[in-house]
Amino acid sequence: MSTAPRHDSGIRTARKGDGRAARARATRARILAAATELFTTTGYAGTSINAIAAKAGVGEQTVYYAFSTKRAILTAALDVAVAGDDEPVPTLERSWAREAIADPDPLGQLRRQVAGAGDIYLRAAALLDVVRSAATADPDLAAVWSTNLRQRLTVLRVFAEALARKTPLRDGLTSELAADVALTVLSPETYNLLVRDRGWSHARWRDWALDALVGMLTTLPRPVRSLDDRER
Repeated sequence: MSTAPRHDSGIRTARKGDGRAARARATRARILAAATELFTTTGYAGTSINAIAAKAGVGEQTVYYAFSTKRAILTAALDVAVAGDDEPVPTLERSWAREAIADPDPLGQLRRQVAGAGDIYLRAAALLDVVRSAATADPDLAAVWSTNLRQRLTVLRVFAEALARKTPLRDGLTSELAADVALTVLSPETYNLLVRDRGWSHARWRDWALDALVGMLTTLPRPVRSLDDRER
């Protein structure tokens, strides 16, 4: 029998630690999924910590231990919905954003921008509307909404600067003004108005947003769409 020291106990301890971390992460994900469904169906004010716990299948104390407050749950749920995962990767470091900025074709950049914003709104538009609506009565959520707006504008400034390096902006637009225009066209309010309230398909919104950005920001020819595309 070998007398060499054994190290497998340390490995087992690490694996146990990894297992606990994985379970904690899974619990957080379950809580956030439950909270997202409740926030978007019953509203922020109508959703209690107890209801979130019940829907997630965990104890109320587990929810408090993981997030402390309902505001923290909503903020975390929004972060996950916007990003598409719980990894701490900023928007500008996401692959779709890097590919948009690196695309040498200005029309290609705008197409990628619209697609990226659209993917976010497929996941997060309803939750963003919850934050916007609740912000009028809750100073803490007003701060969350303000932060989200500031973050979106920061990203769009970078996109506008990248676009200006590839093609002239229309009518002497500055990058700052171009970012403001994009902020309006690609806002969750506009998306919810057209897709949720007016019944547009996601594809139709995407085509409209691209056409609007090309026309308002650049001197490039408008994208050519087929009749089928125009009727979506």
